[in-house]
Amino acid sequence: MSSRQPRFNDQALIDTTPLPDDIPKVKELGASSAPLLSASYFIGARCKAYNDDYMMCKTEANGRGELDCMKEGRKVTRCAATVIKDLNEHCLEEFRNHWKCLDNQNHQLWNCRSQERRLNSCVFDKLKLEKVIPDTPKGETPVHLRGRQIFSTN
Repeated sequence: MSSRQPRFNDQALIDTTPLPDDIPKVKELGASSAPLLSASYFIGARCKAYNDDYMMCKTEANGRGELDCMKEGRKVTRCAATVIKDLNEHCLEEFRNHWKCLDNQNHQLWNCRSQERRLNSCVFDKLKLEKVIPDTPKGETPVHLRGRQIFSTN
């Protein structure tokens, strides 16, 4: 019996197999979870058609969607990249303040509503994108527009 303890692999695993030529190339976004969360509703607003195509492809692929739907997935990534680029160009301070708040508040949106309001205003004014929470009941004020946040610590 060996006294050696099992070790976890601490090296990054990278698949170097090239993708087929018919799959369009796309650069990764290079954003961590906080900026992606901050931008997520705007990505959803601008990229809805691409995302819907991708999800339909995955649904119709019966479990083979990862490779079969790569083209559609790459379109979603390219569209998301345009949103991140535009946020950095037109609303950098508001975007940075919001995602840094999310990063410091364990990604809890309700603790960053004041920064979010400033970001939403800038994005609407300069990019004409609006945050819409899907399935908000008709006639009810969406949570991010309420004057008082029940769970907020600020």
